[in-house]
Amino acid sequence: MMNIEAASKYANLIIENIEKVIIGKRDKIELVTAALFAGGHVLLEDMPGTGKTMLAKAFAKSIGADFKRIQFTPDLLPSDLLGVNFYSPKTGDFSFRPGALFANIIIADEINRATPRTQSSLLESMEEKQITIDGKTYILDGPYFVIATQNPIETQGTFPLPEAQLDRFLIKTSLGYPSSAESVGVITRFINNDPLVQLESICDKALLNEIIAIVKTVEVHPDVMKYAVEITEKTRDNSAVALGVSTRGILMLVRCAQALAAVRGVAYVTPEDVKYLIPYVFSHRIVMSGGMRNREESVRDVLNDAIERTPAPTESFKFK
Repeated sequence: MMNIEAASKYANLIIENIEKVIIGKRDKIELVTAALFAGGHVLLEDMPGTGKTMLAKAFAKSIGADFKRIQFTPDLLPSDLLGVNFYSPKTGDFSFRPGALFANIIIADEINRATPRTQSSLLESMEEKQITIDGKTYILDGPYFVIATQNPIETQGTFPLPEAQLDRFLIKTSLGYPSSAESVGVITRFINNDPLVQLESICDKALLNEIIAIVKTVEVHPDVMKYAVEITEKTRDNSAVALGVSTRGILMLVRCAQALAAVRGVAYVTPEDVKYLIPYVFSHRIVMSGGMRNREESVRDVLNDAIERTPAPTESFKFK
């Protein structure tokens, strides 16, 4: 029977499996696992060659669900992603040919290289888990998980994701460069073999759907909910901020906190879970006022200020 303890067990098996390929990034693998369990999506923004696509592929193989990797380019069309109704002269009828988004796990590589029109074709699938073509709606088989990557340095020929698209991602994170010891470990492990090919599935999509359902039962005390809301509100009353975190952002934060607690084997959310996740869930949802330099640093200052000005609940918030 699926419970929080079983969900945590599978989460750690998935994390350990991915660590056979991605070395020294357990905290980031844990984050992506929590996003998966929360039913959200992940945006990986980092330098080339740091393992973004490798991490996405390792997740897809570990989960054992249907997955597709899409290389986003300027000539990619919305119909390539969504699908198209085509006419068959032989039968005289129209038939629907599904696009690349009809899978459980989607690896959207270099998502910012596609045009805004193509980027927007992801909105419905990521939010409603469905696709509408010529007035007919197709429900996507769960779980549905998008891992998108983008390079923040090379901006020539790219199209920045609009706020509405960014808001569809539960978390945004980066892997960063490995330490010297970790780099040696990568060379040792990959120089003669490809561990990714040898990865085996830890669970199937039916089991994963059970885990996603049980994560929703993780308790969130009203005081912890209020704490999350108060921090969010303080991102809106900062004079340096043009657009603060939305109501969707609050809900995403709490859902991710539930999933993180489940990954760690805890049946309730703590204020520490909320504080830990805020940089990953909120940073891409804040728009700074015009002329602000070093946007990432400025957003970090706004979030730190909001956390510092919000007293965390100190009484017991565990459920009996």
